[in-house]
Amino acid sequence: MELLLQFWSQVLSCRKILPALGIALIVFALLTDFVKRRKSWSRYPPGPTSLPFIGTMLQIDYHNPHLSFTQLSKKFGNVYSLQNCWNNLVVVNGFQAIREALVQKAEDFADRPPLPIYKHLGYGKNSEGLVVARYGHAWKEQRRFTLSTLRNFGMGKKSLEQRVIEETGFLCSAICSEKGRSFDPHFLINNAVSNVICFLVYGERFDYNNKKFQRLLRVFEEALNEESGFLPQFLIVVPWLLHIPGVPQTVFQSQAKLLAFTDELVKEHKATWNPTQKRDFTDVFLHEIEKAKEHVGSSFNENNQRLVTVDLFSAGTETTSTTLRWALLYILLYPDVQSKVQEEIDKVIGRDRSPQMEDQVNMPYTNAVIHETQRYGDIVPVAVPHMTYRDTELQGFFIPKGTTVITNLSSVLKDETVWEKPHQFYPEHFLDADGQFVKPEAFLPFSAGRRVCLGEQLARMELFLFFTCLLQHFTFCLPEGQPRPREDGHFAATLAPYPYQIQAVPR
Repeated sequence: MELLLQFWSQVLSCRKILPALGIALIVFALLTDFVKRRKSWSRYPPGPTSLPFIGTMLQIDYHNPHLSFTQLSKKFGNVYSLQNCWNNLVVVNGFQAIREALVQKAEDFADRPPLPIYKHLGYGKNSEGLVVARYGHAWKEQRRFTLSTLRNFGMGKKSLEQRVIEETGFLCSAICSEKGRSFDPHFLINNAVSNVICFLVYGERFDYNNKKFQRLLRVFEEALNEESGFLPQFLIVVPWLLHIPGVPQTVFQSQAKLLAFTDELVKEHKATWNPTQKRDFTDVFLHEIEKAKEHVGSSFNENNQRLVTVDLFSAGTETTSTTLRWALLYILLYPDVQSKVQEEIDKVIGRDRSPQMEDQVNMPYTNAVIHETQRYGDIVPVAVPHMTYRDTELQGFFIPKGTTVITNLSSVLKDETVWEKPHQFYPEHFLDADGQFVKPEAFLPFSAGRRVCLGEQLARMELFLFFTCLLQHFTFCLPEGQPRPREDGHFAATLAPYPYQIQAVPR
């Protein structure tokens, strides 16, 4: 009996001790975590002084953000922090730092920040498109599906190459119709490049004089301009302003029109849709929507179809057409480069047959000029923002999960430690001592890692075929009396050349 009483006494004593012990363990764990986090945050990237409420926003020129980011890196290093109101950002500059983030720690930097400014356009759970979609199942599902479907319809294959070659013929005919007059090549090039992605997505091309097609391209151009400037950036960090009636519609009118236009094209497509046939990307997506109706939460839905389609149209048109406009501008400004390219074309292809992708390996100088156009033109100087998927480190700095990360690709393409003449148009950057083509590792116009541009293969094909075909048929020169075009560009989602006039002389 006495032993039993002693046992219960010990039990009751433990019942008193255990809660205290539990509390002590919790406090110890919290203190340990606090010390660990404090130590980590002490290694957070440095940055400029932040002002109350607005943070460091006034230190960025949102019409040339890449220039601001590069300038700040000279003071704070290649990895530094900014603060947009109460949102923390980290800016990454230079080849080594960006390669570590996007390639060596690809998943750590694979996420995208939430963007409530797009919510009124239909962006939401399981409907985020491709470009700004959060890193997760829906994005992986859509990227895998899109790559597979585009390949099935010819991306990277001879069949699509022939389509591009056909389109180069239409473009050359349109230029011939100018009959030697001066003209702005902007919309002709946009028409040609857009038709390639239209063929993949809608199964058809549009005549350059098609009113609907012209309206689509104009709305698309306006939508790009809406993305740039201070106001959209301010609304990203102060999203509650979007609840003010009329604000979202005022900021993104053209983007709403672009989505409505896409709805119109998809609706027309549905009218002739046969589930047993797969004519193009739209047909295959419609088929996946039917299959997914029994699966709640699938990313294959009508709203996401329009968002993915707009992403494809945007990615498949803007960067390639802008690169080609830069290429024509540079051969205007550097006629000796044009002469060397035409000599190589005449030697390898001649003037009677169309260029083929297999010619590229035998045309190192032409290939170098195209790559140098991408590097020096700096078409996408600031990539779409990333966000850290988990706590991570970069160049010895601690970056917590959920931090928005800006990769300044311009600082890679103009990295003074990599390129011999980073601030000049110099095709020799891509030629070795024997005149053979080489591609430095720091050539990242399509970004890198998990979020690398999925249309890179298509873009490379289009750039070579369009550029080579144009210089095979024409010599381009500055019209008499026209001032020398500006060599700098203006930023609106991409860095594009200012409008210029050109004259095409048949060869």
